[in-house]
Amino acid sequence: MAPAGSQGSKNRPPAAAGRFYDADPQRLRATVSALLAEVRVTENTTPKALIAPHAGYVYSGRVAAAAFATLQSSARTITRVVLIGPAHFVPVRGIAVSAAEAFATPLGPVPVDRNALSLVADLPFVVASDAAHAPEHALEVELPFLQSLLGSFSVAPFLTGDATPQQTAEVLRRLWGGPETLVVASSDLSHYHDYDSARRLDAATADAIERGQWASFVSQNACGFLAVAGLLLEAARRGLAARRLSLCNSGDTAGSPERVVGYGAWTFGRGMAEQL
Repeated sequence: MAPAGSQGSKNRPPAAAGRFYDADPQRLRATVSALLAEVRVTENTTPKALIAPHAGYVYSGRVAAAAFATLQSSARTITRVVLIGPAHFVPVRGIAVSAAEAFATPLGPVPVDRNALSLVADLPFVVASDAAHAPEHALEVELPFLQSLLGSFSVAPFLTGDATPQQTAEVLRRLWGGPETLVVASSDLSHYHDYDSARRLDAATADAIERGQWASFVSQNACGFLAVAGLLLEAARRGLAARRLSLCNSGDTAGSPERVVGYGAWTFGRGMAEQL
């Protein structure tokens, strides 16, 4: 693992609490519970991987809940979450991990799976960068949903920077595991188009995700395009495909229709092909 300005700390404190979601633990738990309760899960699925958005809960919380609600039947089997999303604030050469022992939210700390990170430490494009993780919301906002649904679990957090879909897929391949491991790709969709333009763009992106067309992804499609493309690559290798759960934009939730951000949720089910 190549060094990149790593400065270890025991816990990585929350950076998005009070902005993207409520900083008060009781109100946060109530908000997440209410969002999950609104979701009608029609199938008794066992997700292996999810794509979920990472905006403020008032904008994308309902879409994120649509993804995480599918975990209810398998929550007690999941003990490790591989969480991967984009680095919005600090440039990263490759894919960044953290030296922290835990990622904290108002609901408490989630331990970092150091054993999992050791399995990718030899990859030259995996770097240690607490500076990239410190201000980042893309992974953090997914944790309260996971904390509300899962039992005891650890997280393997990754931020993509100047990497390739193949490199992202290699990280996921090494950490794919079995029923104990869930993969979550954190990504919003198109940014700052008008409502109708965003709907057209996001519909095309959704179609590409469901067809497994990872090579069509660029940053204009989704801010977490590398996380999504890498997941599509590895899922296809294992015979899994994405199933759409929700698709909308901030104009449908809490924003102006003149300048919106798109959100989508998908699940990848477990199957026999996963043993490949």
